Amino acid sequence: MWLGNAEELINKGVVTLKDVIGCRDNIMMDLIHWGMDDSIAFNIMERVRKGKGIPDDWQQAMRENENVPDWYIDSCLKIKYMFPKAHATAYIMMALRIAYFKVYFPIIYYCTYFSVRADDFDLVAMAQGKEGVKARMKEITDKGMEASTKEKNLLTVLEIANECLERGINIKMVDVEKSDSANFLIQDDHTLLAPFRAVPGLGDNVAKQIVSAREEKPFLSKEDLSNRGKVSKTLIEYMTVNNVLSDLPDENQLSLFDMM
Repeated sequence: MWLGNAEELINKGVVTLKDVIGCRDNIMMDLIHWGMDDSIAFNIMERVRKGKGIPDDWQQAMRENENVPDWYIDSCLKIKYMFPKAHATAYIMMALRIAYFKVYFPIIYYCTYFSVRADDFDLVAMAQGKEGVKARMKEITDKGMEASTKEKNLLTVLEIANECLERGINIKMVDVEKSDSANFLIQDDHTLLAPFRAVPGLGDNVAKQIVSAREEKPFLSKEDLSNRGKVSKTLIEYMTVNNVLSDLPDENQLSLFDMM
């Protein structure tokens, strides 16, 4: 619709932006306005918007109509798919809303993006700040075509994380007492708290179990977290290495010396 089509027509001065075919509705309404039969105009629109071209007899009818420009017919024949006008309008309205929040309420924007749109995280890099994120991004980009699909998806998330950090918003490692199971939380004007699902290898069910067990009573130890939260040894080690469990002893049982 645009590349090699409307773009060229505008650049060559054939038409202006307001005259090119922008949405499927334009085709039917333009043809009706130029005096073509309503039914034929509708059927041409339907074929063009599906990328099926225009049958020869309808093309002939269009060319015999002196109101239909030749460039318009050629443009229709190049189109592979088209949005309806309402669909295009909805996209623009959504984009404007997103842009507004990104400019004026950035922490809400980034919180929502990470919670709703992102699936792959490198929480260690993100929690380390700008340098950690940039180093991880370089590691992936240096792989070039050898980077996996998961790494390429992660790179997009890291780019947004870097942007977030550059704007003065920090990303915190999970907190056993405060993190949500699935969504990032706004702790203050400059801090986002990661959810349990952002921890590598920690699935949705375990994330929900941790929050559910925590609501019953606080975790007393790593052992307690493992038992009631259904957290594996590997995940306990990950959290320990990243100082998530620094306030928890290894086991529930206290020694006589601890009690004294």
